[in-house]
Amino acid sequence: GFAAATYMRGLPVVHIPTTLLAMVDASVGGKVAVDHCRGKNLIGAFHQPELVVVDPDALNTLPQAEFRAGVAEAIKAGMIGSPRLFEHLEHQGVQPLPWVIAEAIRVKAVIVEQDPYDRGRRVILNLGHTFGHALELLSAFTMRHGEAVSVGMAMAVEVSVALGLCDVLVRERLIQTLRRHGLPTSYHGPAPGEVLAAMAADKKKKGGRLRFVLPTAIGQAIVSDDVPEALVLEVVERMRER
Repeated sequence: GFAAATYMRGLPVVHIPTTLLAMVDASVGGKVAVDHCRGKNLIGAFHQPELVVVDPDALNTLPQAEFRAGVAEAIKAGMIGSPRLFEHLEHQGVQPLPWVIAEAIRVKAVIVEQDPYDRGRRVILNLGHTFGHALELLSAFTMRHGEAVSVGMAMAVEVSVALGLCDVLVRERLIQTLRRHGLPTSYHGPAPGEVLAAMAADKKKKGGRLRFVLPTAIGQAIVSDDVPEALVLEVVERMRER
């Protein structure tokens, strides 16, 4: 919205995020995009802000459901780049909140600096998003982004275990941490075939192949475009509640 319009005018941008999800993720990295009926964030550009102002006191009136959605992105940051952040959320929760926010921002900022235009390394930030964006699309964007990412991370770690890329203990720790923070690890609704079809709109495809971010350990993940379609369908079916 405003950021995209400001980008078009060539004016400097100052981000003042007022949700936890925006503080730990969306406000960092310069993406200005909008959702489309065919997919998540399909229309947009990059325009780095001059400044990001994060004030945790702005979260005092945030509804709990929105706060939990932001925690999902903090857990993701821990899973891809900060074992100490993940372990803190796993065992101690979100307090002290300023430290949790700062560490999640650090993880994303390091990756964005390496790949500001999303041409390589930055894809790792999309843990849970290939599945999650499809779920958001199928819900007509009524599903909160953080909730969809939470389910997506649960699905991604199931795929990773099935492919022998990570230990079952990693899966159990991630699932239990998501649940500890009141986040979903399964979904209601569309059949696996519909979820797979919705993934076809994912902007992270390369050469027509879907790319999945798969955890290999706490704080580490890889990007793979070699996940069998049958396994994707199997995992989605397993995580589906009817």
